Parts: sequence; C-alpha cells; structure tokens
Amino acid sequence: MASATTIVPGPLHVREYVPGCKLDPLSVNQVQVWTVNLTSHVGSVSALRELLSEDEIARADKFRFEQGRNEFTITRGLLRTLLGHYLDVAPQQLRFSYTAHGKPQLEGASKPRAEFNVSHSDGIAVIAFADRRRLGVDVEKVRLDFEHQHIAERFFSENEREQLQKIPRQDIPFAFFRCWTRKEAFIKALGEGLSHPLHQFDVELRADEPARLLSTRPDPAEAARWTLFDIPVPAGYTAALATEDSPRLA
Repeated sequence: MASATTIVPGPLHVREYVPGCKLDPLSVNQVQVWTVNLTSHVGSVSALRELLSEDEIARADKFRFEQGRNEFTITRGLLRTLLGHYLDVAPQQLRFSYTAHGKPQLEGASKPRAEFNVSHSDGIAVIAFADRRRLGVDVEKVRLDFEHQHIAERFFSENEREQLQKIPRQDIPFAFFRCWTRKEAFIKALGEGLSHPLHQFDVELRADEPARLLSTRPDPAEAARWTLFDIPVPAGYTAALATEDSPRLA
C-alpha cells in the first residue's frame, strides 16, 4: 500500500496510517479515513494490546488463530490511538459502549463528538472519523471461491440482482463484493447491522459508475440523506464508506 496521501474528491480525506503522521482536527465538513496495512504493524501488537480494555482483550483472545487476534488488536489499538489524538485523551482512558446491534460508540465523550467506524479483512483495515456525522465503513477481500450468485439471491435487492446478471462472468466476484461493502457500510452507518433487511435498499454496483445509494424503502427520502464513497485499497480488496450528508446538532 502506498504511503502517499490520497485525497478523494468531496468531503472525504483518505490516508494510509503510519506512526507519527500529521493529524488534522475533525471537521463537520469532512470525513477522515485511515487505511492500515495490518501486516506492517505486527511488531506493535504488544504495545497496542496495552491500550485495550479488558473486554477488548477478551474479544481478541477468542480468535482461534494468531492472525485474527493480531488484526483485531492492531485495529482497536489504532482506533484508540487516533481517537486519543482527536480528543486529547489518553487512548487507554477511552470508554466504549455498544448499541443494541453491537456498534461501538464513545461513552461520556465531550463535544465535539467524534463519530467513528472500523472494519478489517485479511490484512487490511479501514478506520473512519467525523464530527457528529453518522458513518459506516466496510472492507472485504475479494474471494473467488464464494457462492456469489447464491448469496446475492438471498440478500441483494431485485435491482441489484438484475445488475449482477448483466456483469461479465469473470467480473462477478468483484461486482458482488463492491455491492456488499457498499451495503454493509450503509447499515453500519445506520447502526442497525444485519438486522436491517438488505433487500430494502439498492446500491449501484457497476465499476464504471460512482458509488451511490439508488433507493431506500419504505422511506424513499432516506436515500437523499446519505452519500456512498469507494475507499481506495490495494488490488484484490474493495472498501466503501457511507456518511449522512448533514452533521447531527448537539
């Protein structure tokens, strides 16, 4: 992954995280997104583990394989590191609570409130931050040995299934995961996780069209309140971010 800063058009600032890099303050007009090559931070696992709470350590230790434990530890440790910088709080002093559907949020945070979301997949993590603006991110490694059509029939909307049927066979895995990350980012931003029916909204999944939320049901006006972005990640992965267009007032 390149170490150079990447700026995506619009209210989105995407950079790769490297220790000691410059941090800009959070703004209601911008979402800051950090991509992380997790394998390059394996040497920091012990130090980052020291920042975690007891429940986070317990979650890390539930992973059967070392790679999973390390990736969770690095992702949560860097989340705390970045939040600590943004809020001027020691990373280990941050406290998280969780929504009914498992979305982490700051507990007792002072204003301006930092909204955040994280995702990691097989060596890559994406961490996003905003000031009082709901957001969700998802990153996935594109798997070729996957029942793409079967899963799409179960979870995608009719519109998305029709789009997928028009995709050349060799491009279906990439189109599937492009669709999945955009949908996952949206339901994570809503804070509802997979409890939100995936067939009740449509996203664009074609590679030659920008990421966007096409329609929402039962409230068609919901689509106009959100913006989707593709996040630049290494070849073989897809990543997306969903963010509401207006900040929430304190």
